[in-house]
Amino acid sequence: MDYSRQVSEISNYFRSHEKTKDAFKIGVELEHFIVDLDSLRTISYYGENGVAETLKELETFGYEGIYEGEYILGLKKDKKTVTLEPGSQFELSIDASINIKDLEDEYLDFLKDVLPILERKNQGLLTTGYHPVTKIDEIKLLPKKRYDYMFNYFKTRGSHAHNMMKGTCALQVALDYSSEEDYRKKFRVTNALSPVLYTLFENAYYFENEVSEIHNIRAFIWENCDTDRSGIAEGALDEDFGYDKYAEYILNRPPIFIKREGEGKEVYTGAKKVRELFDPDNYRVEELEHILTMFFPDVRTKKYLEIRMMDSIPYNLNFSVIALLKGLIYDEENLDRLYNKSLELDIEEVCECRREMMTKGLKANLKGRSILEIGKELAVLAKKGLPEDERKYLKPLEEMLAKGKNPYEITKERAVNGKKEALQWCLLNNLVVDR
Repeated sequence: MDYSRQVSEISNYFRSHEKTKDAFKIGVELEHFIVDLDSLRTISYYGENGVAETLKELETFGYEGIYEGEYILGLKKDKKTVTLEPGSQFELSIDASINIKDLEDEYLDFLKDVLPILERKNQGLLTTGYHPVTKIDEIKLLPKKRYDYMFNYFKTRGSHAHNMMKGTCALQVALDYSSEEDYRKKFRVTNALSPVLYTLFENAYYFENEVSEIHNIRAFIWENCDTDRSGIAEGALDEDFGYDKYAEYILNRPPIFIKREGEGKEVYTGAKKVRELFDPDNYRVEELEHILTMFFPDVRTKKYLEIRMMDSIPYNLNFSVIALLKGLIYDEENLDRLYNKSLELDIEEVCECRREMMTKGLKANLKGRSILEIGKELAVLAKKGLPEDERKYLKPLEEMLAKGKNPYEITKERAVNGKKEALQWCLLNNLVVDR
């Protein structure tokens, strides 16, 4: 196949989704574990009071079920989409909006629907980066063909790929770009800040039912998942990085499986690389969009930039993440300032900080400054870059950093009273959400 045409087609896809600055929006995906409130053990997809039953009950609230054969695997209602991760983690995606309050309203509206259903079963939504109790060998894989392909493929890859699939929960934010130059700036800045974003919102004190031996266990898991598709995308901090280089990053790696027009099914492709499979003269956009979803770098390019470093964290700290990124990345002055600072960094310095963050947490250094210090400065900058009515969303982050903590440290401090008490602040059932 014509490699230059392949690069061009993928680059043109990214270019076709540029937005004018007045049309910028923010999207968010929030993942949760469904757990038993007494033991904090995960709730299976299967059986009585399982996750599948909860999805079916939500259909009675006006949600449209998404099925694969006989299995209900998701829901759709208005601006909300519920999907399940491989270990039945509950993911809520909210349609993009420029206003943080719109996103918050949709989230709270969803909690009003789902929490009473769960509480009748003595279940709850837990927001942590890794499951604190149930080990991955005890978690059944979701009945979804793509997860079977991924599970079997990952057996040949990293040591912790199955931990990633069944044991992790994250928070992801989607940001628009206006041009290739704007894309380049945002891509470089968010990758350069990757150890900072990982650590400010690190929320996995426990790993496989024990206290984790390292910080940022979710980052460690991704680094030991599959180097073909995770971590920092190759070339991310190169000065000439742009649409073409991300296209080449995709083309030279295996997608695991693809969707073929007319066959009506997913086709396993194993170790074949995208460049061996993608026909630039005969493809559907849906095929390309699927391929783009099969790679999981910290900053992913689709119709938008997807920022993927943050652990699942409790409300309303999760909305501090959205406010932080909006204030930093959508404010032109802040973006230019951070971009110029990022030019002083090379990839090895960022990678060294990523290694250090796993042993030192907030005390890890990036270019001679601690992550805690950098985080405080970023919060100040973001506040200046936000509309006045949205600055309140930064308050939980500001208060946490003023105490020199992140979610990991908050849980660690509470752990003297036992695991269940340590994690109470991460249970969304503690919210008072009026119907």
